Amino acid sequence: MKSGLTLLPDESRSLRQATIGNRVFEALRKAIVQLQLRPGNPLSEADIGRQLGVSRQPVREAFIKLAEIGLVEIRPQRGTFVRLISVREVQNARFLREAIEVAIARKAASQTTLERVRGLRSIVEEQHIAAREGDTVSFLRLDEAFHQALARSVDCEDAWRVLEGLKAQMDRVRYLSLPDATPLEIIIAQHQKIVDGVEGGSSEQAETAMRHHLSEILISLPKLAKERSEFFTD
Repeated sequence: MKSGLTLLPDESRSLRQATIGNRVFEALRKAIVQLQLRPGNPLSEADIGRQLGVSRQPVREAFIKLAEIGLVEIRPQRGTFVRLISVREVQNARFLREAIEVAIARKAASQTTLERVRGLRSIVEEQHIAAREGDTVSFLRLDEAFHQALARSVDCEDAWRVLEGLKAQMDRVRYLSLPDATPLEIIIAQHQKIVDGVEGGSSEQAETAMRHHLSEILISLPKLAKERSEFFTD
């Protein structure tokens, strides 16, 4: 007798719907983080559904998930809006991110290999190219890749997934801050110092470089909150 698992028709439809819902969520999350949908903007289920070619249901579900991670605000009888950037939440996220990524940097320095260092330096070199071309979107994608590669190099991908849920507010500030508030060359130099610490097997140097790198947002945040006050809340 053959055995195995099969999806019932209703379950199959639910799975397809869940997949669509996840894609809608990711598309909206990316648009909000990259400021294509700006803080304070109203969001329409019907309009977004038309743009993405889906029904209202997955859009509604995406709104709920986005509200749970603090990117949208659902106001009864008024609608759904992209949340303003909370200065307090950015500061808290940075604090938690520092605790995790400093530990990752120390671990990477204590377990350094030539292959890992080459991979990290390759990403930094790609950032040089993106900076020369003025491509801030690619630059920030590579910044993400750098930190993820560092976590992956010491088998800390679960920690990175925790970080992804924490840093959405930080990411919005990063997109606002580049290239004017934070010159790209400064970020590249900071990444290079982190790699130098890892390559040299110096946990202390890697930790210091990572702390300095992640404190950069504390310099740009007050300035941005003042200059772009319409995007921020306390």
